[in-house]
Amino acid sequence: MRPTRKIAATIGFVAGAALCAFAVHAANEPALQVIKINASKFHFEPDHITLHQGQPVTLELTSSDATHGFMIRTLKIDTDIKPGKVTDVTVTPATAGNFVAICDHYCGVGHGMMKLKVEVKP
Repeated sequence: MRPTRKIAATIGFVAGAALCAFAVHAANEPALQVIKINASKFHFEPDHITLHQGQPVTLELTSSDATHGFMIRTLKIDTDIKPGKVTDVTVTPATAGNFVAICDHYCGVGHGMMKLKVEVKP
């Protein structure tokens, strides 16, 4: 084998080994949990979710009618949910407990009842 072929073969071998190591590492990592939440007058669906302390989760927020807010003060989440768009919020809860998400954009007469219970298990 000529020197250039040896170098190419070595580079190919190293790259292949690195790719295999990455694939094994990625297979051992847990998949990121995704929870879909839809906001509409005057509720969230689902109205209760369970998270786990220290485990990241992406909340996939949508609205089927108007702009709503989504705020969980303890988890430092405060975002808008616009109709026709998906708003992703990734959070890793640091504290176990029971919390409440509220709509913090006035959306009509039943606005004050628009809540979602969040349980964070240890």
